[in-house]
Amino acid sequence: MNALLFRDAEIAGRTRTHVRVTGDRITEVGPHLTPDRREEVVECRGGALLPGLWDHHVHLHAMGAWRRSVRCGPPEVEGRDALAEGLRAAVPDEHGWVRGVGYVESVAGDLDAARLDSLRPDLPVRIQHRSGALWILNSAAAREADLASGRHPGIERDADGVPTGRLWRADEWLRTRLPVARPPDLHVIGRELARYGIIGVTDATPDLTPGRLAAFAEGALPQRVHLLGAPLDARGPLHPKVSIGPCKVVLADSGLPSLDDLTGRIRHVHAQGRAVAAHCVTREALLLLLAALDETGIRDGDRIEHAALVPEGTIAELARLGLRVVTQPGFIADRGDDYLRNVPADDHDDLYRCRRLADAGVPVGLSSDAPYGPLDPWTVIVAAAHRRTRSGAVLGAHEAISARAALRSYLTPPDDPGGRVRRVQPGTGADLVLLHVPLAEALLSPDAGAVRRTLIAGGLPGCGTDSEPAF
Repeated sequence: MNALLFRDAEIAGRTRTHVRVTGDRITEVGPHLTPDRREEVVECRGGALLPGLWDHHVHLHAMGAWRRSVRCGPPEVEGRDALAEGLRAAVPDEHGWVRGVGYVESVAGDLDAARLDSLRPDLPVRIQHRSGALWILNSAAAREADLASGRHPGIERDADGVPTGRLWRADEWLRTRLPVARPPDLHVIGRELARYGIIGVTDATPDLTPGRLAAFAEGALPQRVHLLGAPLDARGPLHPKVSIGPCKVVLADSGLPSLDDLTGRIRHVHAQGRAVAAHCVTREALLLLLAALDETGIRDGDRIEHAALVPEGTIAELARLGLRVVTQPGFIADRGDDYLRNVPADDHDDLYRCRRLADAGVPVGLSSDAPYGPLDPWTVIVAAAHRRTRSGAVLGAHEAISARAALRSYLTPPDDPGGRVRRVQPGTGADLVLLHVPLAEALLSPDAGAVRRTLIAGGLPGCGTDSEPAF
């Protein structure tokens, strides 16, 4: 059984005291604790000891696939020539395919099979758009996947009915047409998360397959996991570290459902005892969702994922309904210059709101949307506090929140994003992050370098040391 004594740790940004961990729980907190000979003693020297950070929206398997893919968008790739060079230099996978990620139209315009053929025609190539909503296949890949016989509504076709190579929201269907990929190494992903102080994540991938559920059930990821994509009939914990959350409902901007279809879907989810986690990235999707929820009523835990565009006039309605919002201000830092160029100026104030929602009483949970957004929570905290783009422009200054408020959001539990803050106190789980410095100092210039050590359930096998802040 793990036994640790954190000595002279700063708790809640104020008190300096000692914290004892026995097994997977915090057992004692107080200034007069003395070391037991069986304990590891960690001298904190006034460094902040926090409940570990929770990222409220990630895509774990996509993170693994991203690691094995060619970068096809900014900042690594700018312009058609750079994209062509990257694709031609790419080493195909064990099945002879090239997989690209992160594409955006500013690189080489609207890609389709023919345009992709001009960049790399000799092997099957598939590229995922930065949004995660679109795949583009070259002709060789389209033949291998047999798009011509496909019946998925997301297969884009020209006037003659011939597939263009573009597939919208068709990930699971496409996966059935591709060679079986090796599963991602979730342990490696866990080490990266731990370096940032992350002890848990909410996986927002919809409609998880049995194979992906099995990977979570095996406990391959050291972190705790809250699943939005578990089947509606899933019951009970899949693993001591895995919980089932609201049901992901995607309002795809490429094809919104009818109001009747959406209300029927929400009623069905609610009837199964689950809340909904509704993917909304456009004004139209948000308005449709609010109309549907006005008919169905709210179940505790209903939440909106992304809320990329929130018109001023909808904020009071979000508060009235009691909805939570899980959003990603990291996109302001990562893509803000694109928004300034491509999003109508009248909408700039509506992008990835934080302050106005919080001021209205709407709980706001921050997250990364990794791999599509920056994973580092300290980068997201800076983005939430300063709203600066890569070029240094400020986008939506009135939506900035303090770094302390942004960190606070990461310290809320998975079933209450943006709500109550988890505490370092006896009886709670030993899911902790120790910083090198006091909290106030860390928040002056938030950076992952402040993370000294991360504990999950008291320090699982392979736990890190001060020189290697893993887990």
